[in-house]
Amino acid sequence: MSKSYFNLKEKNTSVRIEIMAGITTFLTMAYIIFVNPSILAAAGMDQNALVAVTCIVSAISTILVGIFARAPIAMAPGMGLNAFFAYTLVIGDKLEWQTALGVVFLSGMVFLILTFLGLRRRLVEAIPMSLVSAMAVGIGLFITFIGLQNLGLIVNNDATLVSAGKITGTVLIGLAGLAVMVFLEAKKIKGSLLIGIIFATLLAVIFGQIQRPEKLISLNLNIAPAAFKLNILAAFKLSFLGSIFTLMFIDMFDSIGTLVACCHQAKMVDEKGQIKGLDRLLAIDAFATMLGAVLGTSTTTSYIESATGIEQGGRTGIASIVTGAAFLLALPFVPLVGIVPTYATAPALIMVGLFMIREIKNIDFLNIEEGFPAFIIMVMIALSYSISTGLAFGFVSFVIIKIVLLKVKEIKPAMWIIGVLCLLFLTIDQIPALIEHFKG
Repeated sequence: MSKSYFNLKEKNTSVRIEIMAGITTFLTMAYIIFVNPSILAAAGMDQNALVAVTCIVSAISTILVGIFARAPIAMAPGMGLNAFFAYTLVIGDKLEWQTALGVVFLSGMVFLILTFLGLRRRLVEAIPMSLVSAMAVGIGLFITFIGLQNLGLIVNNDATLVSAGKITGTVLIGLAGLAVMVFLEAKKIKGSLLIGIIFATLLAVIFGQIQRPEKLISLNLNIAPAAFKLNILAAFKLSFLGSIFTLMFIDMFDSIGTLVACCHQAKMVDEKGQIKGLDRLLAIDAFATMLGAVLGTSTTTSYIESATGIEQGGRTGIASIVTGAAFLLALPFVPLVGIVPTYATAPALIMVGLFMIREIKNIDFLNIEEGFPAFIIMVMIALSYSISTGLAFGFVSFVIIKIVLLKVKEIKPAMWIIGVLCLLFLTIDQIPALIEHFKG
């Protein structure tokens, strides 16, 4: 595709920068090649098939974003959404995994319909700019927390929930990579995150912290045990409406949070602060979920790790095409890709957290009407370990404050819808218990 198609000159970027950005995004999210199959395997699905499916779905959806939305956004099976699929739908609700895939497909189909009707765009554009900035800050804190966990600097503690970890050899290697990133960023050198990841990986090899794979190439790419097994008819029941709604809500607000934060970071906004090409991004997101269900994986969504590539200068769809191509190239080289340890990519997440927290300057905390909901969003995204939960608490608090202060006219119609959806999301698990309570 021509450089003019991606407006490289207008966006002050180059093919080299976009390639580097795409590779950086891939390296920071390559863990899903291994994590997604291991989670879905708990549902009784074939883990080897899921490795190939994860790569294929991630590649196709991300390349579609690059070609049609021309955005540096990567898509892949969502973390958290796969856990909901395996542990709630299959293990908890006793669904067959084939039926659960049908539920995923239907949620994606409803999503696509809502997108074509323009409802999803209206929901995004109804969110006040202060809360948009809060999303970026909250996700920045969330990413930093994940990075610190992956690095080993933050660990689980039964008494205090979390605490500082021990300074081990792998932690020092990760910190060395972080130091390289900080130094290169200070010197304004492009590709700092990618260079830091490679540097930390090489240190891990030198000091024997990485186990050499038994083989560098694996051609066991049979997706038949997982692909085309979904059972849509079995999922087409009123009893599954709650599950479909929950998947829709989590995906919608995870996607909205990620797209808003990343697109603002990539300067993909117009003079009114609205995201350019949002409808295409949302449509591809919904289509990718349906495609993923057909091929045999849980809900596909936009990945916040895209921010690492954007920070490296990624501004166009070329970065996404490179990321998607890397997933395809990784198919036979999964054992080799696997040698990049999480503590080598963790510093990149920490740095991205730093970059995203800069948005805090756009929040007026002296105005309690917007400052408090923004504060709730930031804190709850990080502490609840869920973008969608944090947004739900923040949006509900925004609506409640406006109602209490008798400023109902300042709430846009779409924001009312968001508030109701958020309230349902936060309470839907408790509704049966409440009904029984009032009956008693």
